[in-house]
Amino acid sequence: MSEVRDLLRSHTSVRKYTGEQLSKETVIDLIETAQMAASSHFVQAYSVIWVTDEEKKKKLGELSKNEFQFTTAGASFLFCVDYKRLQIAGKKHGVDIVADSAENVLVGTADVAIFAQNFVIAAESLGYGICYIGGARNNPAEISELFGLPDYVFPLFAMTIGTPTKRNETKPRLPVEAVLHENTYNVDKYDELLDQYDSIMEDYYASRSSNQKMANWTKQMADFLIDQRRPHIKEFLATKGFNWK
Repeated sequence: MSEVRDLLRSHTSVRKYTGEQLSKETVIDLIETAQMAASSHFVQAYSVIWVTDEEKKKKLGELSKNEFQFTTAGASFLFCVDYKRLQIAGKKHGVDIVADSAENVLVGTADVAIFAQNFVIAAESLGYGICYIGGARNNPAEISELFGLPDYVFPLFAMTIGTPTKRNETKPRLPVEAVLHENTYNVDKYDELLDQYDSIMEDYYASRSSNQKMANWTKQMADFLIDQRRPHIKEFLATKGFNWK
């Protein structure tokens, strides 16, 4: 148990790899392991595109605005919410499924995230590093076209994996007290806890071995969330068959 705990606590994002490619056997093993993740009502609303074509890999990097890490990754993937397979399952029984709901988007998103995290833990247990790439949502229509994603399927994030060239320091997380509430949500504790966390993050950013900077968490979040992000997503989802009111 302590080994699993230590593995989970050691996660860092990796963006530069040695270039050593993962074998097909390793990829299949990681996917099979990831499939044992929990799934809401067992819908398993996920699919993964393993990107082995160099031109498509390069284009995915450009469209997600993360070109650099794809050049050295041992394998590259696109994780997708998938209701197409469920639509076909329904048709086998003369049923037109209702995928067009906010609930089903949430279910699919949760399924992909839980599946992907199983994949990550399995990969890291083998010594690999990974990086989630939410930038796949920067140009989801173009990425859907690039990989032939049909209706009821949309990209949630990409991921690179490989042997790291170096291990980064683990970034401090929020204090447990900031995320754990007992019986009742307590908003009053945030001012003090966030000040404490800002101090911790300032020390971390100033002292880490690379990309040192003067920054704290609350300012980063304020800058990050001051504007609506990726406003095109709702319209894009409608084109894929998810156009709930």
